[in-house]
Amino acid sequence: MEIPSNISGFSVIPVLYNSSTTHYLYARAHASSKSNSRKVLPEGRTLFLVNVPPDATERELVLFFKHSGTVEKVIFDFDVKEPQNEATDSEEEDEDESMGEADEPKKRRKTQKDKPVAPTLIPLPATPCRKLRKTGSSAYVIFLDSSSLERALASTSKPRTWPTSSEEPSGLAHYRALYDSLRPPLDAVRAFADSAIEVYEYEKAKKKQKSKYRKGEAVVDADGFTLVTRGGAYGKTLGGGVAVASKRFQRSGQAARNRGNKKEKKEKEGFYAFQKAEKQRTGLLELKRKWEEDKAKVEKLKATRRFKPY
Repeated sequence: MEIPSNISGFSVIPVLYNSSTTHYLYARAHASSKSNSRKVLPEGRTLFLVNVPPDATERELVLFFKHSGTVEKVIFDFDVKEPQNEATDSEEEDEDESMGEADEPKKRRKTQKDKPVAPTLIPLPATPCRKLRKTGSSAYVIFLDSSSLERALASTSKPRTWPTSSEEPSGLAHYRALYDSLRPPLDAVRAFADSAIEVYEYEKAKKKQKSKYRKGEAVVDADGFTLVTRGGAYGKTLGGGVAVASKRFQRSGQAARNRGNKKEKKEKEGFYAFQKAEKQRTGLLELKRKWEEDKAKVEKLKATRRFKPY
C-alpha cells in the first residue's frame, strides 16, 4: 500500500524503528496569528510535528532533523511560554539591596563567622529516565534559518532511521531504570531522611528566633503568672493566647443572648396556623371573662347605694 506524501496540508515523514516497524510523523510549517506566540515560535523557521512518539526526547528530534540543518530548540505538547526578562528582574533586586544598604549605614553587617551554617539536604540518587507523553502528541522544532525548514519539508518521502539516545534507556530498559530509581538503597534513604530532619529543625529554630512571643503560646514569668496585655474586648496574653473577658463584654454578651432567646420564642409561638387561631380564641374568652367581672362589679355597686329616691 502506497502512503501519500501529503495529507490535509501535512507532509508525511516515515520513520523506521526496525526492519518491520514504521512510524509516521506529520509535519508542516508553523503559522500563528497571535503576536505572543510569534516571539517564542518564529515564523519561517518553526516546524510543527504531529504524532510524535510518546518516548521521544529533545536530543532524538535534534539528531533526526540534523541532515536538514541546525535545530535551535524543541518544544513539546504546546508548552509555549513567553520569555521573561530575567536580567531586568535581577537588576531591580540589586538596586533594592543597594538602596537598603545605603539607608542603614550604621547597621553592622554580619560576617561569615556570625552566621550559622545551614544544613544541606542530601538528595536521593536519581536515575535518568525518559518522560513518557500521550500517544499522538505534538512538538515544535525551531531551526536557526528558514532554509533548514524548507529542507526538512522537502526530504520527507525517504524513510529514515529513528536515532536512539544511550543516556536515557528506552523500551524494557526504561522500566527497569524506573524500578531501580523508585527503590533506592537504605543508606541513601537514611542520609536523605536525616538531612531533611536537620533542615526542618534549622528552619524551625530560625523562625523562633525572629519573634520573641509566638502566636498561640502564653508567656509565663518566673513566678508562674501568665502575662496579660490590655486591648480589645478580651484581655490578651502575650503570644496570642486569650485571658478572661471584661465585665462590659460579659454584660453585652448576656444581653445579646437574652434578645436572641426572646426573638426565637416569638418566632416559635406564631409559626403554625393553629397557634394563631388558639391565640385569638383565648383572647376572646379572656375579654368575655373581664366583661362579666365588670358587669358583676356594676351590679354590686347598684345594690349598695344608700340613696333611694323611689
